[in-house]
Amino acid sequence: MTNKPVTIVGGGLAGTEAALFLARRGVKVKLYEAKPLWRSAAHKSDGLAELVCSNSLKSDIDTTASGALKNELRIFGSRLIPIADGCRVPAGGALAVDRDAFSAAVTAEVKQEKNIEVISRVVDKLDFGGIVIVCAGPVCHDALAAELMRISGESSLSFYDAAAPIITAECIDTDRAFFGARYGKGGDDYLNCPMTKDEYLAFYDALVHAERAVDEIGGVFEGCMPVEVMAARGEDALRYGPLRPVGFRDAGKPYAVLQLRRENTESTLYNLVGFQTNLRFGEQKRVFSMIPALKNIEIVRYGVMHRNTFLNAPKTLGADLRLKAAPDIFVAGQLCGVEGYVESMATGLIAAAEAHRLLNGKDTSVPPPETIVGALLGYISAENEHFQPMNANFGILPPIGGKKADRKRAYYDRSAAAAAKWAETTLNGGA
Repeated sequence: MTNKPVTIVGGGLAGTEAALFLARRGVKVKLYEAKPLWRSAAHKSDGLAELVCSNSLKSDIDTTASGALKNELRIFGSRLIPIADGCRVPAGGALAVDRDAFSAAVTAEVKQEKNIEVISRVVDKLDFGGIVIVCAGPVCHDALAAELMRISGESSLSFYDAAAPIITAECIDTDRAFFGARYGKGGDDYLNCPMTKDEYLAFYDALVHAERAVDEIGGVFEGCMPVEVMAARGEDALRYGPLRPVGFRDAGKPYAVLQLRRENTESTLYNLVGFQTNLRFGEQKRVFSMIPALKNIEIVRYGVMHRNTFLNAPKTLGADLRLKAAPDIFVAGQLCGVEGYVESMATGLIAAAEAHRLLNGKDTSVPPPETIVGALLGYISAENEHFQPMNANFGILPPIGGKKADRKRAYYDRSAAAAAKWAETTLNGGA
């Protein structure tokens, strides 16, 4: 194996996962991170692996695609998933974390790793030589985005993404709220804010007429849609979405229900679930205080909207995440066309695994399509004239027959078996 270090650009989820994977296998890594010299509008801290939009890594249940993907990462030797497990906050069947504790834990592990050198620098040229893994995130510096476009020969695509507000626990009127999870999944992990029909209609009217921070936002990713954009689709759109009033026992029959999820282990902060927003800060306080339990709302972090950039992956990337125009450069994380925290970790790990194989004189080897990560890599590299980022889902896997009720578990079991076999033959010294 060559002694030349691997360069990783970006210290987010994909970059730190990639750096730790390689370092634990004896590879020297130079990890370039723009913070604290430069931060995007979406980032607030100087730590590595900062979670921006939400503190939830989605479902950990073994009949979900998100749960299957986490299981694959555990099989592949992910470091970030175990760190997330150790920073859990209650969230029913989801893996949600205290985001500050998570970032601090990842930062500490990276900086304690003797094979990783963290360098604070805004990277605008990818002329390092040797293998480079670009994990700069969907809100990377414009100069780096331009460099990627120059090398790949393609224009970037983009969509707008949003984050939900975070509020204090003290401001919540608990006499107007109740603990519980929909259909009992998670016990008392969520604090629920019910509304009557009149309360909901007044809130809805204020929301759809509130002033937005960005008037023309172009494309919006369906999986992280601003609440006001969803509401504009119809009076009942929210009641079939984040405010659906179903699955609550002994709660009467509320017309709509907003759920709050703990943001930190001390339970002093809560996240408004599904309330990503593009409203002006003053409008967020005015409109969201119309929810009875939040009449005295105290927002410590307002919802924000930002542009996410990603490559036209079908034209620019192979399934192994290497740029077609520059095979020594890998692109991972949301820049490569996946959407989601865990999906970003997964592509970072795979890019590192592929780089490790190249360093050892072996060809790259993509996980099989029966795995969630393998199917995602197949999706982003397949011909697609209208390419958009993709989350983990069972719909991209080769289909399984049998009863519908049994298929989700079957997909999970098949992905676990395929992941284990690939790990044994590819990650653990095999051909």
